[in-house]
Amino acid sequence: MAQRAEMKVMAPVVALDYTTGSWLKAVPRRRTEGALEVLHPRWMYVPGTGAVTALLLFAELLGPVRRLRREFPFEVIDAHFGYPEGIAAALLAMVTGTPFSITLRGAELLHSRYRLRRWWMRWSMRRAQRVITVSEELRRLAISLGVAEEDTCVIPNGLDSDIYYRRDRAAMRRKHGLCSDKKLILTAGHLIELKGHHRAVEALAQLRAMGVEADLLIAGGNPGPGLRSHEPHIRQAIEALGLQGQVRLLGHVPAGTLAELMCAADLFCLASSREGWPNVVQEALGCGTPVVATRVGAVPEILTSPDLGLVVEPGDAGALAKGWKIALERDWDTERITSWARSRTWSHVAGEVLEQMRHIVAAARKTI
Repeated sequence: MAQRAEMKVMAPVVALDYTTGSWLKAVPRRRTEGALEVLHPRWMYVPGTGAVTALLLFAELLGPVRRLRREFPFEVIDAHFGYPEGIAAALLAMVTGTPFSITLRGAELLHSRYRLRRWWMRWSMRRAQRVITVSEELRRLAISLGVAEEDTCVIPNGLDSDIYYRRDRAAMRRKHGLCSDKKLILTAGHLIELKGHHRAVEALAQLRAMGVEADLLIAGGNPGPGLRSHEPHIRQAIEALGLQGQVRLLGHVPAGTLAELMCAADLFCLASSREGWPNVVQEALGCGTPVVATRVGAVPEILTSPDLGLVVEPGDAGALAKGWKIALERDWDTERITSWARSRTWSHVAGEVLEQMRHIVAAARKTI
């Protein structure tokens, strides 16, 4: 987007890591990525404050936003996530007299279950000039909260085709020291409960009981401040099921390495209990790897054809194992899989989002 319009990114950083009690100083307050300037103002997140979190975020961003506006007279605010960012953006828009949009990415489904958060989300979304969602499920949520249908639109995520593309499977297995004669399943994501890694471990035990020799790779590190790690539970499940030799916890891996592991795997798995638009599913497809994923978020909108993968019900390790068995016994057209995934890039997404921003700005100018 920054290649097509003047823009700056303000990405607030929590000042204190409550899990360690230490101040977070490693992230610079201002940095650049090419021509794009990214600002990282600090804010004090207070655990347990619920809906008040959005007000705290607004209060601590008010000064930085006002200072930014003096040097960069922005015409629109685009907030990502409905809570707390969307609420803070609505308040900042009121103070600065700026139109704004909110992009919903998945966490809103959880936050909408809480009465006060839901009220604030409804308040802010109904005032937004546009509510963009990454899936039809989230668009329906916005409409249920009172957003006019014509003020919503779905813009799915894209793929970084420079990173996620097909590579030779045998070569990738040799490069990463992986066994060449076993079926290999990969799952990826932070080691938090909702990603379902523990359920993938249970599914592996059931799959092996069906006579399928397979190993499981789990790529992902512990989450940042404010999120509880599920790693101890995952390790307990591995030990209890006697899978120490069949499951590898890889920790955090960079995007390039993850793409190579996707190419090395016979199958990618998403076992989440909640998602928005899970990028890893599209990324695995971009590598030509079929996917078995739970029916959450935009998964049915990504796996639109049985030629791409299988969709199973969430929270059921048995359904996951059965899906894996079917997928591992099938011959897949990997060229067709990767061609489908690579047909939508982040450049497409940028163009669609900027078109929405232009409509917002044009409408605001007409009212002046």
